[in-house]
Amino acid sequence: MLLHNRIAVVHGGGGAIGGAAAKAFARDGARVFLAGRSRPRMEAVAADIRADGGFAEIAIVDALDEEAVERHAGSVATKTGGIDIALNAVGVAHVQGTPLAELSLADFETPVAAYTRTNFLTAKAAARHMRGKGVILTLSTPGARMSGVGFLGNGVASAAVEALSRILAGELGRSGIRVICLRPDAIPESLAASHARAAFEGFAKRAGMSVDDMLAARAANGPLLGRFPTLAEIGDFAAFAASDRAGAMTGAIANLSCGTLVD
Repeated sequence: MLLHNRIAVVHGGGGAIGGAAAKAFARDGARVFLAGRSRPRMEAVAADIRADGGFAEIAIVDALDEEAVERHAGSVATKTGGIDIALNAVGVAHVQGTPLAELSLADFETPVAAYTRTNFLTAKAAARHMRGKGVILTLSTPGARMSGVGFLGNGVASAAVEALSRILAGELGRSGIRVICLRPDAIPESLAASHARAAFEGFAKRAGMSVDDMLAARAANGPLLGRFPTLAEIGDFAAFAASDRAGAMTGAIANLSCGTLVD
């Protein structure tokens, strides 16, 4: 029980990665507070957690709304005495596959503005209530380090989240708060429960194939392991990173890409 009695807040708790991490946190002993916009999806995650004997509570929260985020963090802290783990796994619908000449300013700006805003808001709100020790987890993509065509907004947004995470680690470290960014590649099993399928459709259409076929081709010719990461692997690493066994890790970008990127 690496996270026994820890209090974990998961924004995007009804999504694929957020749900997987929330289940891993609960399995390892944390009390999990799911925040998001889709009650049915969060209810499904909470039901799985409770069926395994864990604790899960749900709240409808718009993670782009500063007052709502602050109010939820304060409510959790009032009930529990503080917050130990905060994960932002919020997904933002955005355009991919469109080259610069055809990309509108709005489509470029949307992921950059939204991902930086939500990660700033949730980190700030959670940090106020962390009790001498705490862990803030963020998410990015390999686009933060790659070059190519069709993912300008996504890549800049991912790089910004990674920079935010590194800088927050420096600011919060002396308060005992660690900040770690998780960088998985595409997760095919998450397509049914996230915005990713819609985002990948731009690339797939230009390649003249389905999203599933496109990802299969990428898996065969890209990652060193010949596959993409699983939700269970991302959830398990998130739980490890949030535990004292990773107590020396902060300011890190965890490469969970199965070798799409090599550090």
